[in-house]
Amino acid sequence: MDKRRVFAFLNDRLGAGQAAVLVTVVAVEGSSMRGPGTHMGVCEDGSFSGSLSGGCIENAVVAEALEALKAGAVRVVRFGSGSRYIDIKLPCGGGLDIHFLPLSGQQLTGQCLNAIDARKPFALELGQGGADFLAEWRETDWEPGKGCAHVGHWPEPKLTIIGHGATVPALARLARQMDLAVEVLSPDRTSLEELSTDGVPVHQLASPNDTAAVTTDRWTAVVFLFHDHDWEIALMAHAMAHPHFYLGAMGGRRAHALRVEALAQAGCSRDAIDALHAPIGLFHSSRDPDTLALSTLGQVIEVYHKTDFASGEA
Repeated sequence: MDKRRVFAFLNDRLGAGQAAVLVTVVAVEGSSMRGPGTHMGVCEDGSFSGSLSGGCIENAVVAEALEALKAGAVRVVRFGSGSRYIDIKLPCGGGLDIHFLPLSGQQLTGQCLNAIDARKPFALELGQGGADFLAEWRETDWEPGKGCAHVGHWPEPKLTIIGHGATVPALARLARQMDLAVEVLSPDRTSLEELSTDGVPVHQLASPNDTAAVTTDRWTAVVFLFHDHDWEIALMAHAMAHPHFYLGAMGGRRAHALRVEALAQAGCSRDAIDALHAPIGLFHSSRDPDTLALSTLGQVIEVYHKTDFASGEA
């Protein structure tokens, strides 16, 4: 989920006339903190963005990237188990095959950033001679005999928060700290003005039937945070009928039972109602806004990582 940060770092440095390397984990043997498809960007001055192992091998990766820059050629290097670097070990005992791609311009990074910002799936084809941008998702794989890898990327989760109360800004700001796309829909003008000042896209709901403002895609999480549950039924029924990977709502079990009855009367299917996360969050009975925000965002990210977007089940 840090890919935009990595590609923006590379694009900025290349735009400033500096040389840089796109570093990609193409294969993992055994246990590893990060999986295949993880990126890191390294600039000629040794600065970098991203993480491949939580700090175990980053310095060695930077050194290898600078060597690749000097040679001006792609290389694939094994770190950890089976590596020629016997003094560089991964505590988990695993091994990483890492692809180093010296970049000569902003074309590739620009294409990646455009796809990320447009919330479009994309992939990279990494070979011995360079890399190609693919305007479609491809499953991440590695063919060592050909020295070729494909790295597929889905859009990052977008958080659509619909509601009022103190948990709304708490959740919006927490999600922004993770660089997630966030939007807030609420009847509370004061809260929206405050969030808008912080750069969060907002929309003031004119009524409980103001459903046109709810726009989603397959990578959207819709979170309802209404204390007045009369506000949520029409909006929730609308969200259920549109693409999303997560839909959750605040409230206790009694409130949820009434919600279920109202959604059924509104024509929502039993499957859609059963898929609703309520009470919301990883840990229930969260009373204060900050704890509820943390509990909710943790559940959203957990569901995102468990969703098989390739199967279309989102």
